[in-house]
Amino acid sequence: MERVTAHYYIETPLEIEKAAQILAGEQSSGTFVAVPGETEELKNRFAARVENIQYLETVDEPAIPGIMTAGKKYHRANLEISWSIENFGYNLPVMISTLQGNLYELTQFTGLKLMDIEIPDSFKQHFEGPAFGVAGSRALTRVYDRPMIGTIIKPSIGMSPEQTADLVKTLVTAGIDFIKDDELMSSSANSPFAKRVEAAMRVINEHADKTGKKVMYAFNISNELDEMQRNYDTILAHGGTCAMISLNSVGLAGVKKLCDNRQLCIHGHRNGWGMLNRHPLLGIEFPAYQKLWRLVGVDQIHVNGIQNKFWESDDSVVKSIKSCQKPLLGGYGILPVVSSGQWGGQAPETYRRTQTTDLLYMAGGGILAHPQGASAGVTALKQAWEAAVNGLSIAEAVQQYPEFALSVEKFGKKA
Repeated sequence: MERVTAHYYIETPLEIEKAAQILAGEQSSGTFVAVPGETEELKNRFAARVENIQYLETVDEPAIPGIMTAGKKYHRANLEISWSIENFGYNLPVMISTLQGNLYELTQFTGLKLMDIEIPDSFKQHFEGPAFGVAGSRALTRVYDRPMIGTIIKPSIGMSPEQTADLVKTLVTAGIDFIKDDELMSSSANSPFAKRVEAAMRVINEHADKTGKKVMYAFNISNELDEMQRNYDTILAHGGTCAMISLNSVGLAGVKKLCDNRQLCIHGHRNGWGMLNRHPLLGIEFPAYQKLWRLVGVDQIHVNGIQNKFWESDDSVVKSIKSCQKPLLGGYGILPVVSSGQWGGQAPETYRRTQTTDLLYMAGGGILAHPQGASAGVTALKQAWEAAVNGLSIAEAVQQYPEFALSVEKFGKKA
């Protein structure tokens, strides 16, 4: 019988082997004490198995509160635990309850993070994966030889549909590939969702009729399920190509329900990510996280950015991008969305460390605050990526690309 394997990074004051067995028992057939009915036959079929233990270091202080007995040492290790697919079938919410459930509450652990998941091939028969992914996103935006260049509507909230449409007109004229709502905006008092979609798509469709290029706009449909479907249908009715969903707010089952329509590209925003990942010994790592969203059908997913304005390290960002590049179930491609304080100056390092242009490269102020305006801001980002792929240093690129040079002059001091 096929098995799902989870990789954990743990810290415990117990012996590692004992802690591993407690984890496996608590998340399958066992509990804190033997109970009637837990037969050997039952355990052989349904009990989780400890597949591997890799000892790491021992420390004097716990990472998070747990068993605080004086004089204890805290041992760290990597664990591999597997479950039979019979335990939960292809029910993702129950699978996540198994892999990430009450084990975080166990006092025997003073640190626990889900690092990765190995999913058997049979999941292909039950989950279609992304409808668009990298190739589909490129086809919709007609961008094939560089990263897709995107931006965010700013101010995040407060503009009317007409004001949003005016900014969209500036951006599409500037040559942008992608625009998105901020995660704070869905339907506000002065910008009802349907009116904003109608106003923005009128501009986008007119531009497409003139130029042949339809800019992708990710309208934020995050809401209750029925309203999300209505919002999804509104985008379709006005010729839109993309919907944005706040993944952590809506949840796996809700996101999958919308992805199953398979008519709009789904832009997955991971706001709240720090809550899940910021502590090194608590939560979930991105390689595991993105696999779950790929399964349910998300096409694009945020990965932060090099030299970002948040807490995440460059190493973590690079690992996230590379995890999106790794094949899953023979396909299921997902497009990494690079964002957070980005401008052209980070392009060379992003390319050097990832060696890919299969990215949606998002810049807000890096485009809108360019000294010569949004059009020059878009041009500067395209120039930065051309320079990065051609191996030019920033100093060399400044000599060759005037719009990029002005970006360096304005934003370089903030880097």
